[in-house]
Amino acid sequence: MSELVYQCPRCGVNNMTFDVKAATLVATYMGWQRQFETFAVCRHCERSTIIVVIERQQHALERLLQNGGFSGFKGALNTEFSAYGYVSLKDSAAIEPPEYLPPEIEAVFKEGATCMAVGCFNAGGTMFRLCLDMATKSFLPVENDNGLNHKIRRNLGFRMKWLFDNDKLPKALEELASCVKEDGNDGAHEGTLTKADAEDLLDFTEALLERLYTEPVTLRLAQERRDARRRPN
Repeated sequence: MSELVYQCPRCGVNNMTFDVKAATLVATYMGWQRQFETFAVCRHCERSTIIVVIERQQHALERLLQNGGFSGFKGALNTEFSAYGYVSLKDSAAIEPPEYLPPEIEAVFKEGATCMAVGCFNAGGTMFRLCLDMATKSFLPVENDNGLNHKIRRNLGFRMKWLFDNDKLPKALEELASCVKEDGNDGAHEGTLTKADAEDLLDFTEALLERLYTEPVTLRLAQERRDARRRPN
C-alpha cells in the first residue's frame, strides 16, 4: 500500500505516515504537473484526511503507475509528489474572483472568499475592503486637484466619494458603495461586521472589480477577435 508522510490535521502529529487508499486527479498545471486529492488514513489516530499532492517533476505519475499506482506502490509517495495541503471547510468557498485582476488583488480577494466560507465575516470584510483600497488608489491623479487632499488619499470612504464626484468611477455603482462609510467606521476596523455587512462589501467589491478590470479586457479581446476575423488571409 502507498504511504504518504504529512502532518495529520486530525491529531496534530507532525511527519506522520498515512496509508493512501485512493486518489483522484483534480487539476493539471503548465501542461504536465498534475494535482491529486488522496484519501489517506493516519496510522496514529486511524482517522482519514483528503490530502492534496502534486507531481514534483514530469512523468511522476507514469513512474508510479509502473509500480502499482496509488494503491499498490510500496513506499512513500513523497519521493514523487509534494503534499501541500488538505481539503477542509475553507474549500467550500464557491466565490471565484472576477477575471483579469492584478495578481495581488486576486490573492486578497481569494483570501476574503475563504474567510467568508468559514464564517469569518470580519476578516472577509476586511479583505474585500483591502481589495477596494488597492484598486481605487490607482485612479487618483498625481496632483491634488478638485479638492483632493491627503485625508482623501488616505481614507477609502472619502476617496470613493471623491472618485464618484469627479467621474473617475462608474456612477451606476455609487449606491452600492454605501457599504463603505466615509469615516471608515464600517465595522472592518472594529470587528463588528455582520454576515450581511460582509456580503454587502463582497457584492460591491465584485461589481467594482468587474467594471475596472474584467470588462475592459473582455471588450479588448472581443475587438481583437473581430479584427482578426476581418484581416485578409
